[in-house]
Amino acid sequence: GCRILKISLPYSTDELCQLTTELVRRSGYHEDVYIRPLAYKSSETVGVRLHDLEDDFFVIVTTLPPYLGIGEGVRCCTSSWRRVDDTMIPARGKICGIYVNSALAKTEACENGFDEAILLTHDGHVSEGSGENIFLVINGKLVTPPSSDNILMGITRDTVIKLAKNELGLDTIERSVDKSELYLADECFFSGTAAHIAPIVEIDHRPVGTGKIGKITSALQKLFAEVILGRNTKYLDWYTFLAKSQILNSNS
Repeated sequence: GCRILKISLPYSTDELCQLTTELVRRSGYHEDVYIRPLAYKSSETVGVRLHDLEDDFFVIVTTLPPYLGIGEGVRCCTSSWRRVDDTMIPARGKICGIYVNSALAKTEACENGFDEAILLTHDGHVSEGSGENIFLVINGKLVTPPSSDNILMGITRDTVIKLAKNELGLDTIERSVDKSELYLADECFFSGTAAHIAPIVEIDHRPVGTGKIGKITSALQKLFAEVILGRNTKYLDWYTFLAKSQILNSNS
């Protein structure tokens, strides 16, 4: 995202991680939290450009209730709003402006009685949810849209692909997905930092598979929870442990 927007930060990746862990430590939370880092153009000037502007960074830590009330599964609709194309605002950059596109789709879905929206590309292929990647289970295999279909290459998406391969022996096929495949899939679920793994049980008033949470989705939910809660020690190298920062003065 920073490269796309010509943002140059005065911190290394390691320093950004140290700043973030220090903020989490000082916040004093003893529960699940959501971390939102943001790099931005900080110059106080009027104009439409990315060049010759100062850059800055901030991060917030907050508690977050379940992003999707997953209970018995999520009910979705395919949105009338199309996912913004890479030639307009690159989705892979996690750029704030694209969230207007997401908000329009989300509100449309909720005001029509659904829990979440599924956005399509301009050529009619499945892209992603308003704030989540999407996976389908078709004939025992995982299928998910590729980066070329205007998706965010999510960290949770990558985690799902690795866990499916390492723990369940399932390969993930990254390919364009037709809208009608949503109706024919055996299982379907969202993945995301806030959403975790959220089963989809209905799309456009059609049940997904049996209309219940599927076996593969359920297995991945359990695996994902074990990993993020530290109960599966095979993936300790994925963790960042809280430690005293070398950047922030403890008296600041």
